[in-house]
Amino acid sequence: MDIPGHRQLPSPSSVPSEILDGFRHAAVAVVSDNMNRLHGTRMLRPYHRGARLVGTAVTVKTRGGDNVTLHKAYELLRPGDVLVVDGGGDLGQALVGEIMLSRARAIGVAGFVIDGAIRDVAAFAAADFPCFARGVTHRGPYKTGPGEINVPVAVDGMVVMPGDVVLGDEDGVVCFDRAVAGELLALVRRQEAREAEALQAIRDGRPDGYVGLPAASSSREAGR
Repeated sequence: MDIPGHRQLPSPSSVPSEILDGFRHAAVAVVSDNMNRLHGTRMLRPYHRGARLVGTAVTVKTRGGDNVTLHKAYELLRPGDVLVVDGGGDLGQALVGEIMLSRARAIGVAGFVIDGAIRDVAAFAAADFPCFARGVTHRGPYKTGPGEINVPVAVDGMVVMPGDVVLGDEDGVVCFDRAVAGELLALVRRQEAREAEALQAIRDGRPDGYVGLPAASSSREAGR
């Protein structure tokens, strides 16, 4: 498919399964706490039935309301990838709907993160296929471009790099560089343990001084 104004870069390797498995049950809120509470989406909401999102970012930057570059990206999508789309937050035209959902599920894609609109909301609500988007419209997309694949994008204020780890749950979406996954997971586990202790103390009627401060990180990261 020849698309005027199209630029496509190769996808980075998939995030190793041991990294994804480590974060598969981690709450986005706890991960965000340990990324200085500065990173992640704010306005995107889940439109699916409740499945968690865990996978490798394949990024798309497109003109608002135009999905021709998303179709081109399907040639690169692998099982476990997350299609992350910077549509500029435009809500005038839907970028994905039931047909693109069905195609992605057939490939084994892990989910969608769309800074733009979707349609066929009933199909997403009935599915276990994770989809986070800014809004809904029945109006279909344009298909003229331009667009770019596997470039840095900004999605609802969150910078996403191709190959990042992407996590999503009922609270929203975060992403991070796989290189910091080990350190970040250790911080997340420490906070999970502290929160579990605090909740048990409350159930037991014991006073508890937990105030929800994340553990100090030894690196500059845990979120870019």
